[in-house]
Amino acid sequence: MAYTVNCSILLTELPLLERPAAAKAAGFDQVEFWWPFAASVPTDAEVTAFERAITDAGVQLTGLNFNAGDMPGGDRGLVSWPARAREFRDNLDVVAGIGGRLGCTGFNALYGNRTPDSTPEEQDALGVENLVLAAAAVAPIGGTVLLEPVSGAEHYPVKTARDALEIIGKVHAEGTLNVKLLADFYHLSVNGDNVDAVIAEHAADFGHIQIADAPGRGAPGTGDLPLGDWIAASRRLGYQGSIGLEYKDDAASAFSWLIR
Repeated sequence: MAYTVNCSILLTELPLLERPAAAKAAGFDQVEFWWPFAASVPTDAEVTAFERAITDAGVQLTGLNFNAGDMPGGDRGLVSWPARAREFRDNLDVVAGIGGRLGCTGFNALYGNRTPDSTPEEQDALGVENLVLAAAAVAPIGGTVLLEPVSGAEHYPVKTARDALEIIGKVHAEGTLNVKLLADFYHLSVNGDNVDAVIAEHAADFGHIQIADAPGRGAPGTGDLPLGDWIAASRRLGYQGSIGLEYKDDAASAFSWLIR
């Protein structure tokens, strides 16, 4: 099974740049990250240090988020946020540059919360426009932009696979096809989506899968979700990518479920 460790939510006892090596020491060859910088356009030194942490660890970067704003503060992306559209667009070349140098091809574009200073229609029009631009930015390196339904964010409008696929359909109608669904089985389940049906209908077209158990967003086996069955069904139906480990656990026990 090809797992990729999300080093933005796991191994957090360590400084961020030490986590790729820790993932390697735990037996993994792939890692993914949320946006690891404070700004959309970090300094050259910051980018170099991040890239060196990946290459020195001997792991493959499989996924990277576009800048999603202040995640601890409640932000959930800049894609559809008019007041921060420039920040999002300034971020595109930086993300594509990192992806190109490290061979990363999966890029998660969190859609953004609804804002009081714009209508949903205005935000959705901007969202499609920015997804098209993001897809164009990563297309030369074989990149795919991922759109993710998210739970636990009241004002985030993309909660189900259908929500995401409706937006993706509008992007595809613009002639841009390298935008796909990120199927996070935890978020879909917590939001009440029918995960079995989503897999049956769309697994072959998933851009990426991420997992955590529920309740609690812990490691597989700590909750009630049939994650193994869902992964196996996705594989049978054509999904060939890696499985992102995006759950919360202490470093000492984070991967003990694999031994079991």
